[in-house]
Amino acid sequence: MLKAVLFDMDGVIVDTEPLHRKAYHQMFGDVNIEVDSNLYESFTGQSTINICKRLVEHFNLNDSPEYLMGLKRKNYKYLFENDDELALIDGVLDLIKEYYANGVKLVVASSASMNGINQIFERFDLNKYFMGKFSGADLKKSKPHPEIFLKAAEHTGHHKSQCMVIEDSTNGIKAAYAAGIFCAGFKSIHSSGQDYTLANIVISDFTEISVLKIQELF
Repeated sequence: MLKAVLFDMDGVIVDTEPLHRKAYHQMFGDVNIEVDSNLYESFTGQSTINICKRLVEHFNLNDSPEYLMGLKRKNYKYLFENDDELALIDGVLDLIKEYYANGVKLVVASSASMNGINQIFERFDLNKYFMGKFSGADLKKSKPHPEIFLKAAEHTGHHKSQCMVIEDSTNGIKAAYAAGIFCAGFKSIHSSGQDYTLANIVISDFTEISVLKIQELF
């Protein structure tokens, strides 16, 4: 029986990708590098610091990863406060409320910084539904390493066999697979170029994993 759901945030709960994309590309311009679409898409699901480490290594930059991260976060902060593109993913709030009303424990397990997670949760009043929040930026390994999902599952107090991950990225799905946790791959217009092969099910609408439908799989 499903007892807990571990939500990714970006691309699953909220579509911050347009803002992150703008912030990253502003940062690329700040340090005079050109990042093609294939390299950019490979960053999906990874923490900002690990992306910046990859950029420093890939482009042999003299700037530190921490400096790049600071530039990107400064850009994102401005966009978060001034850009009107930010919105919850269609149908996710109804799903969150349904799970919560049926006693399913909810945890967010995101590669975003904890500050970024808190910003989103406060803006959209989500804290009351979730019992825990985990940031990949606070852990030693980023997705596709399973650490974040193993910790999130343990936090729920339920065995991982009673948990489900909802992910939209290749790296997140790989992390759920490596953790041995049932994964619903959310394929949407916000997550192009991702590989859903390792997901247990692939959905394009949250009604496909309503309480009644998903319990049939557990």
